[in-house]
Parts: sequence; structure tokens; C-alpha cells
Amino acid sequence: MGARTEAETVIPLFGPPGLKGKFPNVLTAARLVFATVFFVALAMFEAIDTGSTRWTLPLAMVLFIVAAITDFFDGYLARKWNAVSVFGRVMDPFADKILVLGAFVMLAGPNFRFDADGTMLSGVAPWMVVVIIARELLITSLRGLCESRGINFSATQAGKLKMIAQSVSVPLILMLAWLATGRAGEAGSLVSANFWVALATTLLTALSAVPYLTRGFAALRQQAGIA
Repeated sequence: MGARTEAETVIPLFGPPGLKGKFPNVLTAARLVFATVFFVALAMFEAIDTGSTRWTLPLAMVLFIVAAITDFFDGYLARKWNAVSVFGRVMDPFADKILVLGAFVMLAGPNFRFDADGTMLSGVAPWMVVVIIARELLITSLRGLCESRGINFSATQAGKLKMIAQSVSVPLILMLAWLATGRAGEAGSLVSANFWVALATTLLTALSAVPYLTRGFAALRQQAGIA
């Protein structure tokens, strides 16, 4: 009986049989495809040659929004249809990180440099990307340590707010950049707005790590018997 219970709890590699069992994974895979095309669109953009490349910004914005929508629905449908799979558990967070972190890396790239002074059309500075990536690496490492010791490390409200902020800020930055390339007289104010959006997102991302660190280290201390 114990062996049967263990077998019943085994998570299938690609989900239960049938369309419902596989569809959440299809959405996850689609997000990786959308992310790839999104990166190509951003790589084609040149801030110093907006006349021929400006169209890539709204395309990238739409691709990112569609990819972010799949992020919501794959998890929601997997829970609703009891279609949890090993593939989904591994690839869903991987696709999320690739999409969001890749977006900020691309937005801080040299093709978004607006003038000779190094002003970034996106408002995203390289140090912001370092902070965002460092936060993700730190929390991912702590999560792996806690879960290997049987400690629950589920997402907090701060983490969910962070994800929402990042998912909103990227298309907003792209929209403001697109507007700036079409309105030379207002470019300065729009670029400045992008900087504040990027800065606020970076600070929120960094601060969202605090609840995870507090809870994780408290649980590790308690498990180790340290007061």
C-alpha cells in the first residue's frame, strides 16, 4: 500500500495524458518562443537610427505582453486542471527569468544609447541590471538551500509584486522609448521618465528580497537550533 501511495504522488514528466494535461506546458514553451523573437526585435533596434528601426519597439512591447500573459495562464491552468509536471516546474521559472532578466539586459545594451554622452533611451543603466540579476541569483540559491532541507520557501507578496512591477515596467519603458523616438522636442522628458521607471523597478526588486532573506535565514537558524 505504501508503494502504491508513493507511485500515486509521482509527478509526471510532461503532465497527465490529454490536451489539458499538456496545454500548460505548451504555453510555457510558447513563452520561450515569444521571448526569443522579443530579443531579436530589441537587437534590431538602434537608437541612433530610429527612422528605420523604430517599428521594432511596439513589436517588442506586444511580444513581451503576450509572453507575460502566458506566464499567468500556464500556472493557473496547471493548478486548475491538476496538470502539474516536472517539465513545468523546471521550465516555468526558467522561462520567467529568461524573459524578464533578458529584457533588462537588452534594454541596457549599446543599441539603446541615445547620444554621445551615453544617455540610455531606455533609462536602464548597467548597474540596475546587475542589481536585478544579483537579487534573482541570491533568492534562487536560498530557495534551493531551504527546499533541500525541507523548508517551505513559497513566494511572498513582495515577490509577486516584484514580478508585476517588472512585467509592467518593461512594456512601459518600450512605449516611452517609442514615443521619444517620434517626438524630438519631448525626447528628454520621456527618457527621464524611463530612468525613473527603471530606477523604481530596480529598487522594488532589491527590496522584495528582504522578506525572503528574513524568513529563509530565520527558518535555517531554527532548524539548526540557533536562538
